[in-house]
Amino acid sequence: MEETISLKELFQTLKKRLSLIILITALATATSGIVSYFFLTPVYEASTQILVNQSKNDQQMYEYNQVQTNVQLINTYSVIIKSAPILGKVKEQLKLPETLKTLTDKITVASEKESQIFSVTVEDESPARATKIANTIATVFQSEIKNLMNVDNVSILSPVDVADSQAPVKPRPALNMAIAFVVGLMAAVGLAFLLEYLDNTIKNEQDIERLLELPVLGSITQIKDDGQQNTQANQASMQRTRGETIGS
Repeated sequence: MEETISLKELFQTLKKRLSLIILITALATATSGIVSYFFLTPVYEASTQILVNQSKNDQQMYEYNQVQTNVQLINTYSVIIKSAPILGKVKEQLKLPETLKTLTDKITVASEKESQIFSVTVEDESPARATKIANTIATVFQSEIKNLMNVDNVSILSPVDVADSQAPVKPRPALNMAIAFVVGLMAAVGLAFLLEYLDNTIKNEQDIERLLELPVLGSITQIKDDGQQNTQANQASMQRTRGETIGS
């Protein structure tokens, strides 16, 4: 006989394991919040913008193709900024303790909406140091790109300033707790259905019909209370009978 699970049985399973679901979800959310607030180191972000043009003569017209060439060169500039000639000088000027690989991982270069402007974003545990690294990268790139690619029109549009109330970009406790809540809830519901699936004990008539595929003809109810009352009544009757016998 093919087994079918009704929507009512699903709700009954969830209701039966509701305390377990709530406990696991709450533990996952609380653990994520504790780790995010007390164990993960905050990471701050600093970003500067750079405008780069090709060197041109006075008679050279500012054509559309020239702009497109500059936009395409931004990918090249991204590689140059993360290269050893640039980051090596940045590391030397700021006397940074990390390796070039570690410094490279902190830097993100992105174009600004297909324009000739690109941004350099630095992430660091210190907002002041992130600002210094971003500004130093921009100035070093401005001075070195002339020798590397014969580009003499580099402008730093927005040098970074340290904000007094700058908020960290990582971690995000609220987002982490929301993700932990959803994952914990899904895991708890899955565990509830797994426990219900592994539970093969017989609890009612429906379980007997499902397992044996036979109809239930009758059932015996528990009569513990009536039995205790009958036993107490019999004991009292016996005591009265003994008393009458002794009295006679």
